[in-house]
Amino acid sequence: MAQDNEKKTRKKTDPVGRGLYRLYVLFLIGSILLVGRLVSIQLFYQPDPKIVHALTPTSVKKTIDPARGAILSDDGRLLAMSLPIYDIKMDCTVMKEAYARDKVRGDSLEAAWMEKARALSAGLASILKEKTADEYFNLIKKGRELDRKYVRIASGVERREYNRLIQLPLFNEDKFHGGMIVNKESIRKYPYGKLARRTIGFVRNNKSNVENTHVGIEGKFDYVLHGKDGVEFLREIDNKERVIDSDSSFVRAEDGMDVRTTINIDFQDIADKALREQMEGQAEVEGGCVVLMEVATGAIKAMVNLTRDSVTTQLEEVQNFAIGRRYEPGSVFKTVTLVSVLSDGYVKTLDQTLPTNHGVIPRSGVRPDNHIVDWERNHNTKEISVLDGFKISSNYVFAKLAIDNYGRKPQRFIDNAYMYKLGEAFDFDIDGLRTPVLPSTKSPGWAMSVLGNMGFGYATMETPLHILTFYNAIANKGKMMKPYLVESIEKYGSVVEKRGPSILNGSICTKAVADTVTRALAAVTEEGTARRLKNAKCTIAGKTGTSFGTIGSPATPYKDKYGRQLYQATFVGFFPAETPKYSIICMIFTRPTHNSFQGGGIPAMTVKSVVDEMYVLDPQWGDVLHKTGTIPVMRDTTQKAKRANHETGRHHTKQRS
Repeated sequence: MAQDNEKKTRKKTDPVGRGLYRLYVLFLIGSILLVGRLVSIQLFYQPDPKIVHALTPTSVKKTIDPARGAILSDDGRLLAMSLPIYDIKMDCTVMKEAYARDKVRGDSLEAAWMEKARALSAGLASILKEKTADEYFNLIKKGRELDRKYVRIASGVERREYNRLIQLPLFNEDKFHGGMIVNKESIRKYPYGKLARRTIGFVRNNKSNVENTHVGIEGKFDYVLHGKDGVEFLREIDNKERVIDSDSSFVRAEDGMDVRTTINIDFQDIADKALREQMEGQAEVEGGCVVLMEVATGAIKAMVNLTRDSVTTQLEEVQNFAIGRRYEPGSVFKTVTLVSVLSDGYVKTLDQTLPTNHGVIPRSGVRPDNHIVDWERNHNTKEISVLDGFKISSNYVFAKLAIDNYGRKPQRFIDNAYMYKLGEAFDFDIDGLRTPVLPSTKSPGWAMSVLGNMGFGYATMETPLHILTFYNAIANKGKMMKPYLVESIEKYGSVVEKRGPSILNGSICTKAVADTVTRALAAVTEEGTARRLKNAKCTIAGKTGTSFGTIGSPATPYKDKYGRQLYQATFVGFFPAETPKYSIICMIFTRPTHNSFQGGGIPAMTVKSVVDEMYVLDPQWGDVLHKTGTIPVMRDTTQKAKRANHETGRHHTKQRS
């Protein structure tokens, strides 16, 4: 008992123990406060934004542009491609301060740097050719004297030049010693210039986020060509330079895929030159188009669209008339009437005759056809066959066929036109295909005259591509193929998506009807309104058409107060007529004029030029030459033409033997 009391007394009087105890309590309280403070900071504390901004390196989101895919011709030649270009600047102050601080070697180091600058200037003059060597050297020297960090050296430098530039003195050193500053961008190049430009399309600068910046194939297939953007984050370091922020996420860009088209660039060149030659010197012709299609597949091998600039008079690819111009087709629509009456059994043979009746259809509202009066006088007859009416392109004959056979059931005729896909817009590989217009029997303006006018190509609106698609079906024995421009989507040369041919209508008519109509179309080029095609290097079957545009506002058919008219002239057909391989349409339209422009003029002659030039490239057609024609000596001196002439001559020698 006495011992316990002694221990308690000693404990109370021990100063060291009491000090340690107080220190323990103090640390415990401090720890509790510290933990509480940490919890408070984690959950509730918000630092001063100004301090955060000053002390935290900024991280900037940057979009990584993928490499845009290429557009290829049918044989793989590049029609559109992306290339890098470089803007070159120079920091003329590099190492200047460091040399100035070096009291021993500073002057010699600065002199050596300037000697490199002189050698660089000589190289710049040799490669860029924008300035002389002395001018480049004075530019750099002045920049160094004035402490300029961004002296422009060159803009729009292509890859080949850039590779030479980085081998030059100073530019072959790092930027802290040589001062080279490079900004790389990607531009779109079109190796064949303006050929098929409206079809291929183009890419506008989209930095302002403007919508609809692409047109043509570039636009419709932008989702394929563009690829997928990548993302990286950059942070700022010393000297306000930015480097990749490794603490942030990174998404790699995925390059775009290539689009292989059906365009044959040789045929495109031929068609473009043919239309230009026919339009040159014809100032009243405002624009026109040519479309060449493969009969069996519907693949478009050439699509030319030319517009005459009102100021410079130059012919440029500005609008796509082949799909975007909707007009009354005129006499090329007579083939629609012919197919309809043959298919429905109203006409059994092309030799079937109609009374001429001086070109008048009583109580029809259709204007008299004066050509029939000439026919009666020249042939001393009161009858005309369907074939002869087709050859001379008689409005009377085809208005009468429509009225006599469909007058009581006009909807049947209109339904046939819809079956021929002449009343709807199908999905096409570039945007802008307009929807045709066919009359409605339920509209307030319906009358017998509408049916009659429709029979010879008025009272309806069609695009050139719709008309060509119909004629292509005749060449294809009734099977209507869908026109297309894109053959496949490819990546690194491998096909990712095969597109190719598709059918719009398996049979718009029987093979017998198609053969009969082909005979009629061949007669047009032999003896009718397209006789200028008679001596083409292979037989062509086709039809001419001429219509008049409305003038003024409100529109007035079809002359202005000065008696001028707007002409729309067309030729459409296919070749070789015996075994059709290609179908073709040429359409031109004029400004108001007193002169006459017919489908048998510029359009027919354009088609003849295309066919003759294509024959030079493809001598296998030697066995389907025009029956009454002879092959003239070729004057094309290109190697390709020489080879073609050699093969053609060898083929005919073999035939004669």
